[in-house]
Parts: sequence; C-alpha cells; structure tokens
Amino acid sequence: MNSRTTHFGYQEVPLEEKAGRVSEVFDSVAARYDLMNDLMSLGIHRLWKRVTLERSGVRRGHQVLDIAGGTGDLTEQFVRRVGPKGRVVLADINASMLQVGRDRLLDRGAGARVEVVQANAETLPFPDNTFDCITIAFGLRNVTDQARALASMTRVLKPGGRLLVLEFSKPTHPVFERVYDQYSFHVLPRLGRLVANDADSYRYLAESIRMHPDQSTLKGMMEAAGLERVEYTNMTGGVVALHRGLKF
Repeated sequence: MNSRTTHFGYQEVPLEEKAGRVSEVFDSVAARYDLMNDLMSLGIHRLWKRVTLERSGVRRGHQVLDIAGGTGDLTEQFVRRVGPKGRVVLADINASMLQVGRDRLLDRGAGARVEVVQANAETLPFPDNTFDCITIAFGLRNVTDQARALASMTRVLKPGGRLLVLEFSKPTHPVFERVYDQYSFHVLPRLGRLVANDADSYRYLAESIRMHPDQSTLKGMMEAAGLERVEYTNMTGGVVALHRGLKF
C-alpha cells in the first residue's frame, strides 16, 4: 500500500475512494443495522456498550460527542446521564445512519435533546476543548486516516476529558481466533444475505476487522495523538477491546 492508497477490507483502493465505499456499505445496511448487530453478536454488543458507558465517567452537565453513533443507542444513554444542563452530539459521516438514529431517538423521546451532525471524524467541526467525553463505537476501523481522526478527537476534548474507542480487535487465544475466523468469513456473509439481502457488506465487515490495528498498536496511536494514561480492556476473548485515554 503506497501513500496514496488505503485498504477497503482486503482491497487496496485510492485514498479518495474509501469514504464513498464505506458510505455505500452503510447506506445498504442502515435499515437492518440494529437487528444485524443483535444477530451477529447474539446480543453481546449491548454488554460491550454498557461497559463503555460505565467507563465513560459521564455525569450531569457534561458535554458528550458520540462519533459514528449510528442508530443512537449510546447517544440515548448519554442523554439520560447528562441531564437537562448537559449536551450530547450524535455525529456520523453517513446520512442514512443519521436518519435512522434521529428517528429512533425521536421515537424514544430523546431526540429533542440531541444535536445531530453529519461530520467526518478526521475533520470534526467543533472548537478546541469542547467535550468532556468522546466515544466512537465500531467506527474507527472505517475511517480512512485513523491517526488524523484520533488527533481531531483529541483536539476537541477538554483538558481532563476522555476518549473511548470501542472496536473489534484481535482474539487473545489462537484456538478461539480460528473459530472466530470461521464464523466471520462463512456465517456473517450468509446472515447478511438472509436478513439484509447483502452478503458483500458483511464480508467487508469481516475483512475490515482483520485490517484494523491490534490492541497494542491502537494504544500507541492514541498516545501519538496526544492522549495519556491510555489503557485497554479486552472483552469476549479480545474479539472486542475498549481503549480509553485522557487529555491533559
């Protein structure tokens, strides 16, 4: 891969094409996104996100940015935590996902208290030192320039604020890793075809996970972006890792 290309799953594509290709994936799966998450993870993604909420330290009056917030499940919980004097922004680069998220939040009575912003994580449209907490759940691997995105997130964090990255990662046991590979490359595309009529998007999902930096590499990237006390917690045998870093 040269300086003008990046990966889209296992394919090498021009840098300027990746965002559009990722957008096509999420345009395709947006309507069935929540259902597929439940089916793919057997509902365990809810536990992963609950841990993220507990580690966020968000409390009343805080300002929170949920990047790649998709259908708004984390956003909804943050609204309840920050109270009427807090602020929660749901941001996503994909308009289809934002529409699903906005509709869901309105249906659940939280939409009026959420700002919805279509934004690229690499160039966040917020002033420096704005947010007490930023989360990005299962979105960083889809970003074209992850280092630039981490730097952008760090810029808009307040001193003392924290960034939490919840993302698929590298299983810690080789036997489990082999089983996980079989599931990812054989079961997920079939499930995607049956439920969402889209096998290719879920094949990309499996490939994008394998191309994402492992736990230690991502920790180093967050430190390079200016975050301190970076730590990570493996969940479900390392299938998912939650990274957390602080800005000082």
